Amino acid sequence: MSEPSRFDRGHTDDLMSFLAASPSPYHAVANTAERLEKAGFRQVAETDAWDGTSGGKYVLRGGAIVAWYVPEGAAPHTPFRIVGAHTDSPNLRVKPLPDAGAHGWRQVAVEIYGGPLLNSWLDRDLGLAGRLTLRDGSTRLVNVGRPLLRVPQLAIHLDRSVSAEGLKLDKQRHLQPIWGLGNDVREGDLIAFLEQEEGLAAGEVTGWDLMVHSVEPPAYLGRDQELVAGPRMDNLLSVHAGVAALAAVSSGAEPPYIPVLAAFDHEENGSQSDTGADGPLLGSVLERSVFARGGSYEDRARAFAGTVCLSSDTGHAVHPNYAERHDPTHHPRVNGGPILKVNVNNRYATDGSGRAVFAAACEKADVPFQSFVSNNSMPCGTTIGPITAARHGIKTVDIGVAILSMHSARELCGADDPHLLANALVAFLEG
Repeated sequence: MSEPSRFDRGHTDDLMSFLAASPSPYHAVANTAERLEKAGFRQVAETDAWDGTSGGKYVLRGGAIVAWYVPEGAAPHTPFRIVGAHTDSPNLRVKPLPDAGAHGWRQVAVEIYGGPLLNSWLDRDLGLAGRLTLRDGSTRLVNVGRPLLRVPQLAIHLDRSVSAEGLKLDKQRHLQPIWGLGNDVREGDLIAFLEQEEGLAAGEVTGWDLMVHSVEPPAYLGRDQELVAGPRMDNLLSVHAGVAALAAVSSGAEPPYIPVLAAFDHEENGSQSDTGADGPLLGSVLERSVFARGGSYEDRARAFAGTVCLSSDTGHAVHPNYAERHDPTHHPRVNGGPILKVNVNNRYATDGSGRAVFAAACEKADVPFQSFVSNNSMPCGTTIGPITAARHGIKTVDIGVAILSMHSARELCGADDPHLLANALVAFLEG
């Protein structure tokens, strides 16, 4: 009989707090780092020389974080067990010249990031969050978490065909949010507003990475509150589970592997950045960890050859109104446990031996799991899994939690699946 679950519905409560506090990848990374610090991890700078001491460490770079725990006496060739995830979500992001408007309305110019369900951003109370870069080169997180912006939908009286023919949105013309009234477009207005919000001097902000977010908090839903509705579950649900699992493993018996959490930015637009999974960050951290413990290139090769990564990202639960869009024999259900993602064309990295690794972890944790494969007539999405496998030559398995409304401003998952995933990740990291 396996050990009792380490996490329960309290984990889901904590997930909801994490989602609400993480309206941007930069906030998600900061909150992850704070949790790691409480678990005894310490930040190391990429510009410093690293030592080979045991314990928990982490590296921050923009909207990405890589954390790892070195057990006492770990050899340089000790393999890694990696949980991979991403911190970004599809949304609307502020353009370099943000101040716009027409016909007496003041607006904020935004660009579409990733592949959001555009209609889900209409008629919502939206806040603004992200990162400000100051004149001295330092950065500051900003979060205006109150209703500030809104993308108003055209009234049905002016679009009589919308119910019969569907909503048609032009990405340039129809998704620019309003945030006030005025006939003059004043350059620098938005940034001046944020400087005032943060108590900064005028002209102190010289760069910004800003995005909008729904200010409606996550909430339990349903007759028995067996569901959770909230923003950015794709993929902060996995980030949250990963950091909880890493903290749990670092406080227990010394594992035979080096457990790692790698949470990347820019998955939603291809991962090709210095903070994305297709960049050098993960490989650099793993190699430096080997070399800091006195290892050679041979030790690095041995460690990578024995390494396994679970790429954890949300997947599709069977939709009751569109069941024909799913594979007829694979219908993942919410609260049915994490899903194992398979695609023979390598849109997911899972193979049979990887399935065995994940099945063993779920069995150890007494967690059920499900299989997901796309309908053959539908294009399959992808994840950081194939990128991680190809770039670093390490065995990678794609998993996640089944949700509805993926890429919506507000997604839906089962209330039990987050802690079931976290329990499976603990068992995997423990080896």
